[in-house]
Amino acid sequence: MNNKDFIAGLASRSGYSLKETSDLMASLLEEMTQQWEEGNPICIQGFGVFEVKKKMERVSVSPLTKQRMLVPPKLILSYKPSSALKDKFK
Repeated sequence: MNNKDFIAGLASRSGYSLKETSDLMASLLEEMTQQWEEGNPICIQGFGVFEVKKKMERVSVSPLTKQRMLVPPKLILSYKPSSALKDKFK
């Protein structure tokens, strides 16, 4: 499913127009991004938790040259599904 299909399905379920639904989704994603930038996790009841985690720096070895490289630390977005959602897929 691509973004256009998702917006169309959401619009038909909610009764809003495609433009209104697209604007609502853009606003939602903008607010979520802002919260992640501030380091706040987002918990959606019945769906799960999205949070930004810091991955520490590490040493990596190239398999071809056997050269060791230092991989710098970085921030990653992680998702942990809720137990209710996990139960639906069992």
